Amino acid sequence: MLQGIIGKKIGMTQIFLEDGKWIPVTVIQAGPCKVVRAKSKSTDGYEAVQLGFEEVNPKRVAKPLLGQFTKRSLKPYRVLSEFRVTDSSQYTIGQDITVDSIKDLQWVDVSGTSIGKGFQGVFKRHNFHGGANTHGSMHHRQPGSMGASSRPSRVFKNHKLAGHMGDAACTCQKLKVVSVDTENNLLLVRGAVPGGKRAIVFIKKSKKA
Repeated sequence: MLQGIIGKKIGMTQIFLEDGKWIPVTVIQAGPCKVVRAKSKSTDGYEAVQLGFEEVNPKRVAKPLLGQFTKRSLKPYRVLSEFRVTDSSQYTIGQDITVDSIKDLQWVDVSGTSIGKGFQGVFKRHNFHGGANTHGSMHHRQPGSMGASSRPSRVFKNHKLAGHMGDAACTCQKLKVVSVDTENNLLLVRGAVPGGKRAIVFIKKSKKA
């Protein structure tokens, strides 16, 4: 059974439960995806299915990758990802995979790329509280002391400093599936997922469920 799919984050909203409580949910367009390749243990060493999401203009695809699609008589896709399966022979090249394939999942892990925030200081990046705000302090938003003097005369690795923030791969684990709309390929999960609107996300069965 395929326990994953590629999707696109639509945005966040809220829904009301039967008891009147409201919960925040993220709306994800899960699929439709196309089976681009089926890997077997005899030829590749493991069982997996490669899915493609969102068709793209052939001019925007590199020729070596475009050849993989033309060899299988498929249109090129912008996003490709593999999902492990127990038996890849159940899937055929060109088969459509929709949100209906994961409608039985109750908990999922959603992976994506977080929103980029550019170069940020230690206040925003590491939640430093800063120095005193009194007159003459001369130390308000600076990171403060960060290394020894003569020995070892360097800043240790992994020291919390200002730098690039966001735009990193991250995963939100064990998100509850609130609703599945099979007609419109929409998946509603409780809470937030990585990325902004229209960001590509990868939905898999939760490892901690």
